[in-house]
Amino acid sequence: MSAVLAQVRADVPAQAEVPLREAAPVAVLDSCFHCGLPVPAASRWHAVVDGAARSMCCPGCAAAAQAIVDGGFADYYATRTEYAAPVEHSADAPELLLYDGQEGQDEASFAVEGMRCAACVWLIERRLGQMPGVLESTLNVATERLHVRWDPAQCKPSVILRTLRMIGYTAYPYDARQHGEQLEKARKKLFRQLFVAGLSMMQVMMYAVPVYLATDGTMDASMTALMHWASLFLTLPAVLYSAQPFFGGAWQDLKRGLPGMDVPVALGIAAAFAGSCAALFTGRGEVYFDSVTMFVFLLLGSRYLELGARRKAASALERLQQGVPAAALRLRGDPAARDSELVAAGALQVGDLVLVKAGQAIPADGVIVDGDTEVDLALLTGESRTQRKTVGDCLPGGAVNAAQTIVLRVSSTATDSTLAMLVRLVEKAGQGKPALALWADRVAAWSVVALLVLTVAVFFAWQAVEPARAWQAAVAVLVVTCPCALSLATPTALAAATDRLLRRGVLAVKPHTLETFERATHIVFDKTGTLTLGRPVLRQAVPVSAQTAEACLRIAAALEADNPHPIAQAIREAGGAAPGLAEQLRYVVGQGVEGCINGRLYRLGSAAFVEGVAGGVARSAAPTGTTSVWLGTTGGWLARFDLSDGLRPEAAEVVQRFKDGGKTVVLLSGDEQGAAQAVAGQLGIATALGGKLPDEKLAFVRSLQMQGAVVAMVGDGINDAAVLSGADVSFAMGRGAELAQLHADGVLLGDGLLPLADAADTARRTLAVIRQNLIWASVYNLVAIPAAASGLLNPWMSGIGMAASSALVVLNALRLRTD
Repeated sequence: MSAVLAQVRADVPAQAEVPLREAAPVAVLDSCFHCGLPVPAASRWHAVVDGAARSMCCPGCAAAAQAIVDGGFADYYATRTEYAAPVEHSADAPELLLYDGQEGQDEASFAVEGMRCAACVWLIERRLGQMPGVLESTLNVATERLHVRWDPAQCKPSVILRTLRMIGYTAYPYDARQHGEQLEKARKKLFRQLFVAGLSMMQVMMYAVPVYLATDGTMDASMTALMHWASLFLTLPAVLYSAQPFFGGAWQDLKRGLPGMDVPVALGIAAAFAGSCAALFTGRGEVYFDSVTMFVFLLLGSRYLELGARRKAASALERLQQGVPAAALRLRGDPAARDSELVAAGALQVGDLVLVKAGQAIPADGVIVDGDTEVDLALLTGESRTQRKTVGDCLPGGAVNAAQTIVLRVSSTATDSTLAMLVRLVEKAGQGKPALALWADRVAAWSVVALLVLTVAVFFAWQAVEPARAWQAAVAVLVVTCPCALSLATPTALAAATDRLLRRGVLAVKPHTLETFERATHIVFDKTGTLTLGRPVLRQAVPVSAQTAEACLRIAAALEADNPHPIAQAIREAGGAAPGLAEQLRYVVGQGVEGCINGRLYRLGSAAFVEGVAGGVARSAAPTGTTSVWLGTTGGWLARFDLSDGLRPEAAEVVQRFKDGGKTVVLLSGDEQGAAQAVAGQLGIATALGGKLPDEKLAFVRSLQMQGAVVAMVGDGINDAAVLSGADVSFAMGRGAELAQLHADGVLLGDGLLPLADAADTARRTLAVIRQNLIWASVYNLVAIPAAASGLLNPWMSGIGMAASSALVVLNALRLRTD
């Protein structure tokens, strides 16, 4: 208990100690029972201690006191010698303290509310970078996710969250469901504001259009004034309600001392509305109520599209987290009895037997011990077709049982399951930013200040030339040059591309993955498990006796019926014999297996092993690049089975697509040169290097880089970890070693190479869209700023231009999500 109190005291601001009163006065209603500070007269906070409601000065003390009682430490209040240190007087304080509970935690992702532009990104990252103990902080404006890494000895999550709230941002540990709910809530509110603004705009236009058309003097002054007064009252809902996001954001920016994009927007709305009111009251000048309502409506429409893009960007992780089952049916005893109990999925241990019914998700990685079924792996791999699984097959956590009930033996806990690892990788993805995004952030963060300076200069310039137009020109400059499009150009495109890739079965983990992959000049493939299946496949069965190849295969398959070795599995798949026909089986490690079938002794294995019963010597040599297994019986040789690692059926197509794209394809393998050259020949790869150790693979990649090549490496094994780290960009096979995946920049989630070719196409399209967006935003500003400053654009035209520019950037980025 003392440790708990010490933790609470360490995390709250120090305040002057309050002398402890006697036991009886502690419960006096004018002092807090927990900390001793005065209780406000209208206080509604309390906690039940020793059966009595005790008054508390704030929700923080109430939460702390209730936690102490609920934890079984109520006697603390009877035995304490001084008051507890007061909790920070904030409704969020107890919530903040709860985030410090994980020992040794040194990094986390947070959801940030209240962000609007790149200036927010710059401010948050700079402010956290100044905190003692914060080692790294990166914020993605499109997904509103902040990743922070800190030194636990110097910093805590509660301090990070409190710092963010001090500068005006609400943050909480990232949870996909909660973040999705917050975005949906924000979307509904924004839609209501958009609806009101649209209604106001249409009504105001009904009064503004007749005034614009009556240029021949057919409308007298009193009627014109009536139209303007009606427009004023219809504009009020748009300014007072719909424009709240802009005024609120601008006020927060000004309090922080860093003007963001909401500042020029709010100034533009306020200036146009105030100028119109002044013109209406004095009877001199132009009114812009129609421009105000149109500007608010169009900008809200652009923000609504942007929020929709953010919602879609967050949906990938939300889908994954929703795929993790919260509970599982654990069997108590004999699987046949199906006696189960409902337990938390996190409580499962290796070796537990769980019952998975049709339609349920697999709670943890495991092996089927009873039943056969079809499983849906779409969430994990992007593959839409179900796969048949039977006894002995491994199932990944997160797959969905699509057919009938099965019993599974857990092989890894829920926290270490395939889906859990994928969720962690997705959370890691997008934490950093590619070079283009960093450049856009830097430009957008400072452009607002430059815009305000420019606006002031334009106003005074027009004051000297034609004062009547100064106000209009300044408002037009404020509105037209808001850097919305520039700040949205890169993150929106990256978020859309990441979502597309994940649906296609590719997870881009590092920030530079797409950017570098698009620039790659060399694609270097590992062989085993990458271009090939990573398991033996029977190439041919060659009989050396009167027996047919099919009969020899059935005999071999019967001998290997219960052998888990990959070669045995390949022979079983080719032979198709029913298990259990062979008797008196004896396995000789490294040599083969012998057994009796219908009373006759057979051996299957190496030539030397079979020679012990068949006599003589093997009659033929195996083809280059294959492994041969011999079958013999007492007094004779029967057959030779040639096996080799089978090529992936899509490997040739993927290699050709890269070659058509102008890439140089290289095969780099640890297998002997003959095997590597044979695979390269089948796939049309000109350069094949075999017999390479891990350090030699890395040396080869570095030699290419020294020659100016940008190298993309694709591998799957533990021995590929070093070269995956050393390449400019790298991808690990989803069924490969976890160590390889941890060192790769991207992970192919399925068991195929086609998603890699799709990733190359997506990378090319993404970089093209980003460049289009940045060029458009830059050209727009270069054209719009002089036009607005010279008085060629009215405020309403500026509003249309700025909103259309932002909407065009978002819509162009969202094209990446379509197939």
